[in-house]
Amino acid sequence: MNAWKQEKAATSAPAEPALHPWRRLVALGDSFTEGIGDPDPRSDGGLRGWADRVAEELSANQPGFAYANLAVRGLLVQQILDQQLGPALALKPDLVTLSAGGNDIVFRRSDPDRLAEKIDAGVDQLTRSGATVVMFAGPDWGATPVFSQIRGKVAILNENLHTVAAHHDAVMVDLWFLRELSSPGMWDRDRLHFSPLGHHTIATAVLTALGVPHTLVPLVPKPPLPRNWKAARSEDLIWAREYLVPWVIRQLRHPAVEALTAKRPEPGPVFGFGSSPGPLVGGSHAA
Repeated sequence: MNAWKQEKAATSAPAEPALHPWRRLVALGDSFTEGIGDPDPRSDGGLRGWADRVAEELSANQPGFAYANLAVRGLLVQQILDQQLGPALALKPDLVTLSAGGNDIVFRRSDPDRLAEKIDAGVDQLTRSGATVVMFAGPDWGATPVFSQIRGKVAILNENLHTVAAHHDAVMVDLWFLRELSSPGMWDRDRLHFSPLGHHTIATAVLTALGVPHTLVPLVPKPPLPRNWKAARSEDLIWAREYLVPWVIRQLRHPAVEALTAKRPEPGPVFGFGSSPGPLVGGSHAA
């Protein structure tokens, strides 16, 4: 084949089709969406998280795909709506993820029915913009000695969120029924946030819910070492002293979360790191 025919064949070959219709993703929420528990110096703000991993996959074969992450740790539902909803709509996304309510339930013991009403109003605005909205039902914290007390409220909020999602035709990612998350290896050492493995698993669940083919593969954490009752209670006390009590104190003091900024406030191209789950290590962090 001469050079002209080779060039003609190359230009006439069909381009690889896009795997999905979305071109601009904006993620809203708190520390869960910011990526706390998944440190990576290559990512904005030094955190990767499930949202970055989803954006990496969505950007494949999608020229011009852009991603913004407006999530800020420690925010309550109303703060997320007040501070992030307007800026998100201004970015004109066609895909939005919204996770909110965890801090309200854990640290404020808020009414799950009232929280769902607020979230419903926010989802209504997002869907009216024409964007596809992804929502999350919270994980089951029932196995932990402290958060088992709020298990019922989390379950009620989840049921309400399922209703909100159905009403607005939103995509629901149900972490409660993602039983892999019950493994200790899915969680950071603070037991409040997910580990890199947990974020990887959640990213896979989001892409599956969206019906998008992806390169992420299921990863299984190493089984925990057997512990006797005394060792387990000792670890619980250390955890409460080093993580839970400082966290609660910061929440009760109403930290100036408005001083924190989103790690990725403007939509931009995604520079992925492949299908690797990233460094499977945890670390301490501020709430």
